[in-house]
Amino acid sequence: MDRELEIFRRLLDHYGPQHWWPAANAFEVIVGALLMQQTAWRNVAEAIHNLKRAGLLEVRALASASVPVIRRHVKIAGLYRTKPRRLRDFCRHLLDRSDGDLTRYFDRPTDVVRADLLAQEGVGAETADSILLYAGGKPVFLVDAYTIRIGQRIGLFDTDAYDAVQRHFEGRVPRDLATYQEYHALLVAHAKALCRPTPACPLCPLRNLCDVGLGRRKHIVK
Repeated sequence: MDRELEIFRRLLDHYGPQHWWPAANAFEVIVGALLMQQTAWRNVAEAIHNLKRAGLLEVRALASASVPVIRRHVKIAGLYRTKPRRLRDFCRHLLDRSDGDLTRYFDRPTDVVRADLLAQEGVGAETADSILLYAGGKPVFLVDAYTIRIGQRIGLFDTDAYDAVQRHFEGRVPRDLATYQEYHALLVAHAKALCRPTPACPLCPLRNLCDVGLGRRKHIVK
């Protein structure tokens, strides 16, 4: 069995299903992904709660709100000079592109939707793929710093280039939406619990699959 599939199996056995992304609907996932940059999830969750309480967690409401009003509710998520405007502008783009209908927005080839997302200010590959995977139901393998840390330590690859890491997993893990969603969430859980900047290798369920765990290389601090 490929190591990539064995890694998934062991992480699932160890941590169980992660039930990620925690959101009531696809639009809430999008808002969370746009706010997630350079902050902790707890701050994003509070910002989303603030928007919901203010009646702003809806495409048209955010598209028509002023930047200062949005800022008041999402400031806890950081980057308060840029995130409120980008969130408003993204909602305006959704209205222009699909009249705010997310089913229509995502009902296009994955590469077309991805290119459209990447064309929006402040949306990079990780944010775009978060939206595709968890809001759009598109099976793309989502890469983040945790994916790269774990993959390099195990010895799956040496690169930290987003596209190369994504191709690595997509070429070895069957393209299945539920699997890709769960795999990403499990890698995040593992990076936070055991494969931290200083790894807890003796406790790791992947130890005998891992170059660092087997002592073949020094751990990478990232």
